[in-house]
Amino acid sequence: MEQTGLKVGIVGFGGMGNWHKDILSKIEGMSVAGIYDIKESQMDLARENGIKTYDSLEDMLKDPQVDIILIATPNDVHKSIAIQAMHAGKHVVCEKPVTLSSEDLQEMIDASEETGKFFTVHQNRRWDEDFLTMKRIYDEQKLGEVFRIESRVHGSRGIPGDWRQEKEYGGGMVLDWGVHLLDQILLMMGDVKLKKVYATLTNITNQIVDDGFTAHLNFENGIEAIVEVGTNNFVSLPRWYMLGQNGTAIIEDWNLNGRIVSATGKNEKDVVPVHTASGITKTMAPRREDTIHIEELPTVSSDIKDFYRNVRDVILNKETSKIKLPEVMRVMKLMEAIFESAEQVKVIDFE
Repeated sequence: MEQTGLKVGIVGFGGMGNWHKDILSKIEGMSVAGIYDIKESQMDLARENGIKTYDSLEDMLKDPQVDIILIATPNDVHKSIAIQAMHAGKHVVCEKPVTLSSEDLQEMIDASEETGKFFTVHQNRRWDEDFLTMKRIYDEQKLGEVFRIESRVHGSRGIPGDWRQEKEYGGGMVLDWGVHLLDQILLMMGDVKLKKVYATLTNITNQIVDDGFTAHLNFENGIEAIVEVGTNNFVSLPRWYMLGQNGTAIIEDWNLNGRIVSATGKNEKDVVPVHTASGITKTMAPRREDTIHIEELPTVSSDIKDFYRNVRDVILNKETSKIKLPEVMRVMKLMEAIFESAEQVKVIDFE
């Protein structure tokens, strides 16, 4: 029986294209119309799985059955495909990073406004439960006034041997992982202005593109955020570390191992000094157990399929998109500021 509802044409049938195909099969009111890939091997794979293939992108765009184009190609061709698709009367969902510069992104936004077609970006890590849990801690002020947030992902295998190693394809960790972590931090801060950016890049395993970065972000409310990605870290630092006036929250890993440690408000007069090789210290002595409170993380559950449910409802029911294009632009400009700061070795005024 023929499926009804919105039909999606997938351009690029690699790892992410396959992932989208699987997710779309679970979304009520959406289905895959077919795929197109410049690699014949990926076209063969689609046929083996009973998926329709198109001889060219133009053939896909001419198909009146296709409502949405999902772009899962290397980053350097996102813009041209998206603009062509919107002018052909198709809505567009684009993988991230959406493109390679804010100027390119503006052209894509202009095409959406000109054609009246919905254009969005698959910022899937907004649904990560570690992020949503830390955002709840921040929003509910469980630590009191927060003054520092650290967000990191660390690996030890270098950059995968694909487009991520190629500068012309938009490789490197700022564009690959930074686009996620920076989006999360900016979403957590909401309308708070980002004032200053200072960043460094690493080229330990790859001399062509950055294989890691550290960005210091200073916000108007006084919060400093450190966002870091590393691919040559054989001992990983915590995924999240948040410091507030009354406590600290930590998430160690993707499995949400962590805790909140807060002060009970008791006066600590009877501190037991720590003995070090060079003498004693009261300043760095640990708190007594009766002066702290340890609690479990207020974990937040999520469903990544909500992204596509939102896409469906925006197109069919005129609901509000969960991924707003000004937010996407802000992340793109922040990534550009990180590159500028690292290249010039200076602090960048952001807004």
